[in-house]
Amino acid sequence: QVHLVESGGGLVQAGDSLTLSCKIYGRTLRTTIMAWFRRPPGKEREFVARSGVAADYKASVKDRFTISRDNDKNTLYLQMDKITSEDTATYFCATGLPGKQFPVLPSDFDYWGQGTQVTVSS
Repeated sequence: QVHLVESGGGLVQAGDSLTLSCKIYGRTLRTTIMAWFRRPPGKEREFVARSGVAADYKASVKDRFTISRDNDKNTLYLQMDKITSEDTATYFCATGLPGKQFPVLPSDFDYWGQGTQVTVSS
């Protein structure tokens, strides 16, 4: 059974930095494409970043967020710098469907964490 657990969210101020973590159970991170999504208040879930063959980012976070992984710890990270109020959202990590090389849509991912809330005060 695959299980993902996010952590690291919280209340921060604009301009701060924050690191989110996603621990994966039941699947080997080394061979899994992973991504972070987020759901801003009142909006649909949106792609944020992907770690796989090559990293990929949502345009608005590309120069501020960094996705990384520690395969030995089976943990995915999202380093968030220069946070803005538009980054307020619930953040989710997800595992890519086996065989999908460049997953980006929610339907391209099979397992999801429960989410961690990031709230930015201006």
